[in-house]
Amino acid sequence: MMKKIIFILFIISSFGLNAQIKNYDWKNMSREKRMKVINNLPPDERKALLTELRNKMVLDMLDVAPKDKAEFTEVYNEYLENQKKIIKQFDSGFDPEKLSEEEAKEKLQQSFDTGQKLVDNRRKYAEKMQTVIPCQKVLKLFLSESMMRDKMNERKPHNGNSKGSKPRQNP
Repeated sequence: MMKKIIFILFIISSFGLNAQIKNYDWKNMSREKRMKVINNLPPDERKALLTELRNKMVLDMLDVAPKDKAEFTEVYNEYLENQKKIIKQFDSGFDPEKLSEEEAKEKLQQSFDTGQKLVDNRRKYAEKMQTVIPCQKVLKLFLSESMMRDKMNERKPHNGNSKGSKPRQNP
């Protein structure tokens, strides 16, 4: 019952967002103009818009049946939220060179534990997703997810520098 209420609220709140999305011709807009429009949005609207665009892209890429789109989107967004929560548990804001041997061993173990939690979460949601879409599409999603992450890491400047910066530390 609670899931239905949350879903209905999500649908209602997205009507305003959908109207805003439809005001722009995203496909024919230059990358620079898209970035300008997105960056000029308030943070909440920007996050909602990017989530909506990401979900649409994933649904199109996987060719999810219309009757399954809402259920898949709910499971997929839940999966991503859980992944973010797990990643936030690992504090990557440290300089390994400044850690004692003992602190470094502890951080290393924490990174292994975080990595295992991410894999466990991925396995759990792969099973949930397979109740909505075929296994082949779940596999395609996970393969494309890693390719998208790699592309984003190539484009994304680290530490405020666009060149010569260290890659982000992942658990």
